[in-house]
Amino acid sequence: MIRIQREPFDSAAELRKFDRSGDAGGTVVFLGTVRGINERGRIEAMTLEHYPGMTEKALQEIESEAHRRWPLTNSLIVHRYGRLMPGEDIVLAITQSAHRKAAFEACAFLVDYLKTRAPFWKLEEASGQAEWVEARENDEAAAARWRGK
Repeated sequence: MIRIQREPFDSAAELRKFDRSGDAGGTVVFLGTVRGINERGRIEAMTLEHYPGMTEKALQEIESEAHRRWPLTNSLIVHRYGRLMPGEDIVLAITQSAHRKAAFEACAFLVDYLKTRAPFWKLEEASGQAEWVEARENDEAAAARWRGK
């Protein structure tokens, strides 16, 4: 399941609502948050933009790919957009599988692919200047480890 929303989410409430019944033996949770600092200094805010429709389709494809690669019993991606302040949550990824290894790997895959394949554009405000965030080499390297697997 995926959701893209402007409003904040409650990660504890999302985990409580997450269907953990059945054959699952492991549930992995990743919570991504706006950093308060980057290479240019203190981050004052981050604005995430996206194209409705295209973004949902891309996230659904990423989630479906995780289900093809690992025997997941359930998954959830919640991603925010709009203007966010340091300390605010941006993304929540939850994966569940009969075994922890699959749940951990699938969650890492989701996060790596959300960072590099999801069509979000990030504008960081730092030190009184706004700058669009470019793809980082280390993010691409993290996502590259899943190619061919």
